[in-house]
Amino acid sequence: MLAALARLLPYLGRVRRSLVLGLACILVATALSLTSPWLLKLAIDGLLAGDDRIRLGLLAAGIVGLAAADGVFRYLMRTLLIGASRQMEYDLRQDFFAHLQRLPPAYFQAHRTGDLMSRATNDLAAVRMMSGPALMYFVSTALGFVVAVGVMCWIDWRLTLIVLLPLPGVTLGTRYFGRAIHDRFERIQAQLSDMSAVVQEALAGVRVVRAYRREPFQVETFARSNDEYVARNRGLIRLQGAFYPTLTFCFGLSGLLMLWFGGRAVMSDRMTLGDFVAFSRYLVLLSWPLIAFGWVINLVQRGLASWKRMLEVFDTPPAEAVDMASAPGVPCEGPCRIEACGLTFTYPGASAPALTDVSFVVEPGQTLAIVGPTGSGKSTLVHLLLRLREPDRGMLFLDGTDVRDLPLATVRSTMALVAQEPFLFSDTIGGNIVFGTENEWGAPEVRAQAAEAAARAGLADDVTGFPHGYDTVIGERGITLSGGQKQRLALARAILADRPILILDDALSAVDTATEHRILEQLRQVRASRSCIIVAHRISTVRDADQILVLDHGRVVERGTHESLVEADGLYADMHRRQQLEEELARVS
Repeated sequence: MLAALARLLPYLGRVRRSLVLGLACILVATALSLTSPWLLKLAIDGLLAGDDRIRLGLLAAGIVGLAAADGVFRYLMRTLLIGASRQMEYDLRQDFFAHLQRLPPAYFQAHRTGDLMSRATNDLAAVRMMSGPALMYFVSTALGFVVAVGVMCWIDWRLTLIVLLPLPGVTLGTRYFGRAIHDRFERIQAQLSDMSAVVQEALAGVRVVRAYRREPFQVETFARSNDEYVARNRGLIRLQGAFYPTLTFCFGLSGLLMLWFGGRAVMSDRMTLGDFVAFSRYLVLLSWPLIAFGWVINLVQRGLASWKRMLEVFDTPPAEAVDMASAPGVPCEGPCRIEACGLTFTYPGASAPALTDVSFVVEPGQTLAIVGPTGSGKSTLVHLLLRLREPDRGMLFLDGTDVRDLPLATVRSTMALVAQEPFLFSDTIGGNIVFGTENEWGAPEVRAQAAEAAARAGLADDVTGFPHGYDTVIGERGITLSGGQKQRLALARAILADRPILILDDALSAVDTATEHRILEQLRQVRASRSCIIVAHRISTVRDADQILVLDHGRVVERGTHESLVEADGLYADMHRRQQLEEELARVS
């Protein structure tokens, strides 16, 4: 626990000025609130002794003034300490998100998005409550407890010992309930993560759910998760419901002991009435620390459970630090020479490698095409090129430099990827096109560049049909676009990024053959100024490539030009004949 809390200290150190001032306000506010009962004691004793009205008036004014000053310093205390916790929450959120961006793709395959979202929101809020309100009330209650007990001992140490007899019950109850609350809250946060994941997946796949009419099943799945979440929270409520009455009962016993023994002391003239009233006021002030201490324990246990869940993410090592600002320049200014030597890769838990001994060379300005049946390893090879995964064996060179000797940011800054299922942001069409650059959408020159890239990608005519043109917001994941429009928008983004290497991973699969042919013709000039790798199922997409690689079960079974591979009458020729037949049947029908 201490080791986990120690890792919060750097964040608290960033707001130490506010923390120090806030703690100073706690000291002043506590002193003011604990002085008021003593003035009340002097006023009562003075009233019974027949003091003049002026002195009694001054004491009354002092009590009012202390209350006002106490309110001011408590306002400052809350403003400083709660504000500091909000700043710490901001810093933690920034670091948590930045760390997520650096994690390897395999981490997100093993962890659901909803779970990570819960850690970034609900768990972070619990950590803030522990670092702000819990810290504030812990210092305030601890200080108030010590000072109040000290003054009570000054008034009558014997009576103080008597009224504190129930306190061991508070200690034992806090220890038991605190541990139980911690365990329950960990289970609640885990269930909340599961429920968030269910919601996220249902919303992301809403079209599939409706297509298969599975809305009742999704509602039932959510209801089961929601029922479990409520059940776990009810268990925590019952625990908390028993915790606070336990503290109140112990305090009630203290009050009963004070009335019995303190009253007898007043009746026997061993204690003045003013002392008794002041003592009772200090005991009332002592009750808040006792009750607040239980609340603080609750917040700390919740915060610790959530902080441990966040540390599970922070402790996951990143793939590699990606810092575009400090990374050296790209290894090649123009088209790159790409050389792969014996690349072999096996997915975790798989019995056979996805790629085995794959080698090829792409000279600057050339186009390499990769074809093969589904599951032959084409996309896996692209992941190795982008260093989204590392090969088990083999080497990859960019202009003669081993990519392992280059920073990850440098390697990726040489490549522009267009995937089969591109990810688009809930932004304007223009904003998505310029995403691969450092330019912001809106400037006239940026608009002109985006329009030119869209024209080369065959998207310009479609954009004119949208109500606001390039300023049209396309919704989450580009939901308002067709599959072909999404792919062409992603292609425009890659063209505008102007990277030395262009990778098309089945990037035109959602467009018809005629549109594909037109786009490929428009891309000839783009491809001439870049090294290009095209992954495709359609033979028509790759027939003019400088070199074609044919993969089957993760191995290179053929390589050559379109003409030489057709003449060889192997797997490539068989794929070519079948696709020709499919096209003929489609025309006839």
